Amino acid sequence: MSENAYDGKIVAQNRKARHEYFIEETYECGIELFGTEVKSIRLGKVSLTESYATIRNGEVYLCNMHISPYEEGNIFNRDPLRDRKLLLHKREIMRLLGYIQQKGLTLIPLKIYFKRNRLKAELAVAKGKKLYDKREAKKESDVKREIEKRLKTH
Repeated sequence: MSENAYDGKIVAQNRKARHEYFIEETYECGIELFGTEVKSIRLGKVSLTESYATIRNGEVYLCNMHISPYEEGNIFNRDPLRDRKLLLHKREIMRLLGYIQQKGLTLIPLKIYFKRNRLKAELAVAKGKKLYDKREAKKESDVKREIEKRLKTH
C-alpha cells in the first residue's frame, strides 16, 4: 500500500445531518486521537450518528463519536464514546463560540476523512430544521427527480 493510500478517502459521513439541519458554514479541523483509534478508523469502524461538538474552556470537543475498539489493541484501547479534542485556530474557535451563543446554532460533524495522511473532520455550523422544512425539502427533491425522469424519457 502506498504512503498516501488513504488520501481523500471519506471514512465516515453523517448522512442525516443535511436532512436534519440547515448548514450555515463548514470548517476543516484535525482530531486528537490515540494510535489504536486511528487504526480502527482506517478499518472504517467509526460512526458519526448522534455526534455533536461543544466548546469548553476555549477548546472544541467532539462528543458521541463512536470509534470501535481495535481488536489487536488490548490495553491501549480507549473508551469508544470519549470526547475528542478538535484542533482549530483560536480565532476560529471564537467565531464558533459567537455563532453558538448569539445565534443559537449547533456544531455537528459532517464527515471524517484523510488528507495528506492526517485525519480531518468537517465541522458544520448548523441550524435545526423544523418538521415542515423537512417536508418541503422532500417535496422539492421529489419534484426535481420527477422532472429529470421525464426529461430522460423524451
